[in-house]
Amino acid sequence: MRLNKLLIAALTAATTLSLAAPMAWAKDMLVIDFVGEPNSLDPHVQWNPDSFNVYRNIFDNLITRDDEGKIAPQIATEWKYLSDTKVEFKIRDDVKFHDGKPLTAEDVVFSVKRITDPAFASPQLGQFNQITDAEAVDPTTVVLTTAGPYPVLLAQLTKLSIVPKHIVEAVSKDEFNLKPVGSGPYKFETWNRGVEVILARNDEYWGPKGAFPKASFRAVPDAATRVANLQSGISDLVTNIDSDLASQIDASGNGKVVSARTERVAYFAMNVQKAPLDDPRVRLAIAHAIDKEGIVEGILGGYEAPVDELASPAHFGWIDGIEAAQYDPEKAKEILAEVGDAAKTEFSILTAPVYDQRVVQAIQQMLADVGLNAKIEMTDMGNWMQRMQSGPESIPQTSFSRWSCGCQDADGILYPLLHSSSGWANVKDQKLDEVLDAARSTIDSGNRLELYKMVHELVVKENYIIPLYQASVIYGAVDGVEFTPTPNENIFLNRIGWSGN
Repeated sequence: MRLNKLLIAALTAATTLSLAAPMAWAKDMLVIDFVGEPNSLDPHVQWNPDSFNVYRNIFDNLITRDDEGKIAPQIATEWKYLSDTKVEFKIRDDVKFHDGKPLTAEDVVFSVKRITDPAFASPQLGQFNQITDAEAVDPTTVVLTTAGPYPVLLAQLTKLSIVPKHIVEAVSKDEFNLKPVGSGPYKFETWNRGVEVILARNDEYWGPKGAFPKASFRAVPDAATRVANLQSGISDLVTNIDSDLASQIDASGNGKVVSARTERVAYFAMNVQKAPLDDPRVRLAIAHAIDKEGIVEGILGGYEAPVDELASPAHFGWIDGIEAAQYDPEKAKEILAEVGDAAKTEFSILTAPVYDQRVVQAIQQMLADVGLNAKIEMTDMGNWMQRMQSGPESIPQTSFSRWSCGCQDADGILYPLLHSSSGWANVKDQKLDEVLDAARSTIDSGNRLELYKMVHELVVKENYIIPLYQASVIYGAVDGVEFTPTPNENIFLNRIGWSGN
């Protein structure tokens, strides 16, 4: 039995994670403007950006990624493979939850079993359902068992937040959501619904401490208002701005733009169980109708990069040379003429305010230009999430979306969106299921890449989903904020520095 080992000292981790360590002094309150308020502060209940960017500061994860994207220790200081299906983790013995109780191996086991319990119905279940058992060998040792060889385990565990067993068992799910308790660098203080969540620095934190005594995460749906807040000094860091607003900040000399290309992939989703998208010819016509290059250069200012596969270069599983149907509106018209009246069936494009509506409107116009009848349907993010992850009956005919698993592994995007067992998926393709299952159950990285090549080719052949572009994350910041965007879009408060007055 081949033994795989990875031993990383906790001291090394502390050094690594403080590469962008904040200065010792900063303003009293760091104000961050997001698009919307969190759907949940319980880390096992939701994982949309407006939720996890808040709760990831309240909770520690079993392991994490440093700012260079490498897997690094957090609650686990070291780990080793006991076999292809068993991994042993050593747990820090100096971590306390915000109520003063120590974090032990039992809390790790409880957290794993909670999120993998089908009855709990976590939307993250598909990322952890290969874990079949968790055992606390002693107060600082946990062994996880997987159903088979699972090469994505460590990448997925970077998102597994550790919750306190003694609190979660004593309160309802709703109560824990309203007053979450973790062990992270910031503590929950208040949640003014629809306005802001305020966190306070955990001065007893075991790792690098934040520069800011408090942080406010504010819900500001309008991007122009977020930028106006930044430039008037109301906020310090604003998220989800587009290229036009980024140019406005650059031109004003008031504030700065920081950005990075991410693992997030924008795509046009189609429910292949519903007309007219159940006709592969219509899907091919849509693929020919959408001008990815035009969207990237003409609308997004060149920050993004067009892609032909449902992955980004930031993922393991990105395959060079995949070629999808290219922009050819005349070809799209020919195909739709062959389809006939069925191609004129009206369908909706579901969207939400968090997405760039310039892109959604451009796609609608491109589809109209070739003779398709698409109507934009706007909804709030909570309803969008509910409909998109509730199976083929609820999933809309089409939608614009951007996906990031936070794991930088293609399994984290391909499996939930394409495997028939996932609530996010509407594809029923046995061959695709078999290849996806094989890719997440072989340790050999070369074999995995070959399998992902097969997945990408199947998606291109059937046009189950139309990949659009590798998304960039664009922030506006006041000059004093020292912040480095990452491909997985992490915002860790204790990695944000301050050089202002």
